[in-house]
Amino acid sequence: MGSTFNGLIGLIILALDIWAIVNVIKSNAESGIKILWILLIVLLPVIGLIIWALMGPRGSVRL
Repeated sequence: MGSTFNGLIGLIILALDIWAIVNVIKSNAESGIKILWILLIVLLPVIGLIIWALMGPRGSVRL
């Protein structure tokens, strides 16, 4: 049961990281800033995601 739970948490983190990267790419930030944010999210998946959620660039959201 433990490995199933860990796998599920890993998939959720992966999905959130992909979502964050897509939002960074869609944002109006400069290319260099986008690359730095993407590297932060890829190299530090959990911490990078938290930092991006607090301070990172966001893409335009359509509702």
